[in-house]
Amino acid sequence: MPTPPTFADVQAAAERIRGHAHRTPVLTSRRIDAETGAHLYFKCENFQRMGAFKFRGAFNALSRFDEAQRRAGVVTYSSGNHSQAIALAASILDIPATIVMPHDAPESKVAATLGYGASVVRYDRYTEDREEIGRALAAEKGYTLVPPYDHPDVIAGQGTATMELFEESGELDALFVCLGGGGLLSGAALAARALAPSCRVVGVEPEAGDDGLRSFRTGSIVHIDTPDTIADGAQTQHLGVLPFEIIRRDVDDIVTASDAELVTAMRVFASTMKIVVEPTGCLAFAAVRRLAADLAGQRVGVLVSGGNVDLARFAALVTS
Repeated sequence: MPTPPTFADVQAAAERIRGHAHRTPVLTSRRIDAETGAHLYFKCENFQRMGAFKFRGAFNALSRFDEAQRRAGVVTYSSGNHSQAIALAASILDIPATIVMPHDAPESKVAATLGYGASVVRYDRYTEDREEIGRALAAEKGYTLVPPYDHPDVIAGQGTATMELFEESGELDALFVCLGGGGLLSGAALAARALAPSCRVVGVEPEAGDDGLRSFRTGSIVHIDTPDTIADGAQTQHLGVLPFEIIRRDVDDIVTASDAELVTAMRVFASTMKIVVEPTGCLAFAAVRRLAADLAGQRVGVLVSGGNVDLARFAALVTS
């Protein structure tokens, strides 16, 4: 197992992705500030290339391939955003890509992955192990496996979003970050500890999939069945080994958000800020809204992780 990345790796990743990844906007809302009593700074990765923060880590990882790895190709597994990110980064770098995706992945994410030129292998997320499928393909075909979160270059790339947030907003009292496998949260924690040591870093995962919270409390990685939640990007069964090392050391707390809270957050984003955010991307904001009384008067960063949601699904959720 490789060693966890450091903030120096985040800084190096920022240089590699410069000119390829978007420097996404940091948005504010006077209305939301008034409602929560805090000063919120939304880092909007729903405006990132392919619609989510995942492009940062994918491009950083693939840009470090040697010539033999580039010729052989890359394989990964993902419910959608990492798959699109690897597919797009691979197309830019002229690397063949194979993506293992569940049968119930949002069709918009599958179509986008195919549209970027990747090959897609489907599986049943409730009965098959995507990690085993990915490792088998890598062994059989000679591909390099780049998992969604348990990879030092992926973590370092994801940390660039938080680095940009602090560069624009200045120091923050708290930072809320969505949590699935831990790549974004661990990268965010690396940047926060280096740039604003007193900032409180909080991970937010679906209420139905609280493996991260349980792992954080017990000090060892907890494995669960695939959680039943609308936050499809956080339907992970366990944290990554590398992210967990960083999370244990640098994260202050982990909390959860219910599906109902995610839907409410989607509505607020759409009606007040006029932006489309996928359920997973609402995790951090949902937690901030529930904990607003504890955050009154504070400067709070909110990582909005992505906006890749089928429009029919989005409409059904926000009008339910």
